[in-house]
Amino acid sequence: MMPLTHTTAFSKLDKIDDAALVQLVYVSSLTIGSRLNATIFDEVEGHARDYNEQQGITGTLCYGNGNFLQCIEGEKAKVFALTQSIFVDKRHKNVQVLLLKVIKQRSFLDWRMRLLFLERWLWSPATKKQAVQLSPFLPFAPHSWTPDRTEQFLQVIKEFETAPHINAAGITYNAMGNMVRHIAAPHQAFLLVQGLLSVLLVVALLLLYL
Repeated sequence: MMPLTHTTAFSKLDKIDDAALVQLVYVSSLTIGSRLNATIFDEVEGHARDYNEQQGITGTLCYGNGNFLQCIEGEKAKVFALTQSIFVDKRHKNVQVLLLKVIKQRSFLDWRMRLLFLERWLWSPATKKQAVQLSPFLPFAPHSWTPDRTEQFLQVIKEFETAPHINAAGITYNAMGNMVRHIAAPHQAFLLVQGLLSVLLVVALLLLYL
């Protein structure tokens, strides 16, 4: 089953009773500007904490490799209203819905919409102990996940006990590193040759003047 566009997801939600309890999981990619702004995570988490408690929304928000995955649970009408605003947010793009279904009970009961970073090098030692469970899902690239794989991932993180220690500056450096990698990858051969020529030039100048 292919991921749903947000338009198709809204059409599917329309057919569900407003009072029904639903679970919706979407993925998106942060824009370059957002990836260089580490405060976005504090902003999202702070807004979600207050809004979710008022609206009876629970779930979790995961970030890794430039991608967001968010699981939202609540009454269909409340989930519909929330996702309408989320999907038009200009801080992210490539929004796809991986999972949308009616549920009998919630998988996540925390109003704070816990934020989980799926970047190994940003984890605390305590968090790394749980990395074995997450290894099949890393590097984090959820856009191609099937509903079954998405449910397997949710089951794992539901039992993920230790919140990672995160350095905001580290997130920014990671974003910058990804940008450099994205730009450099198609030109690796060229860059390698240029680097080698530069080294040879320096050596030649040293030999000439020494």
